[in-house]
Amino acid sequence: MKIYQGKRLRKGRFSEIHRPYLLTTVTFERQRIFRDLFLGRLVVAEMREVTERKLVESLAWVIMPDHVHWLVTLRAVDLGTLMNRIKSRSAVAINRHKTSSGPVWQRGFHDHAIRAEEDIRDVARYVVANPLRAGLVRKLGDYPLWDAIWL
Repeated sequence: MKIYQGKRLRKGRFSEIHRPYLLTTVTFERQRIFRDLFLGRLVVAEMREVTERKLVESLAWVIMPDHVHWLVTLRAVDLGTLMNRIKSRSAVAINRHKTSSGPVWQRGFHDHAIRAEEDIRDVARYVVANPLRAGLVRKLGDYPLWDAIWL
């Protein structure tokens, strides 16, 4: 029996402008759709758009085959609005490219507010090192779908 945990993920969620957050979202049924580099780049385009509009400051991100980690500082939007926008717009672009329909993302997302005592660069290193830990590449530079402002 599948239990929907989206409401549990939202319980106690608070969006604070100028606070950095580590966001994680997963593809529908953990499908590995971002093995297709072009589909991953469609998500990157949406992340860049909200950054260019100054809704967030994008600090680091990685798009894994079945999920996304994104380290951002909120500027002018709350977490729910941000993730709804990214997921809905990227889903439309992905379905259009695949000439298909249906869900691309699982409902909900995980967020972790970065506390003052946490080293944000350590969090960024954790984000971009995901392909190494997953055994997808031997060198980070070999993985195409990541970025960090410090590099």
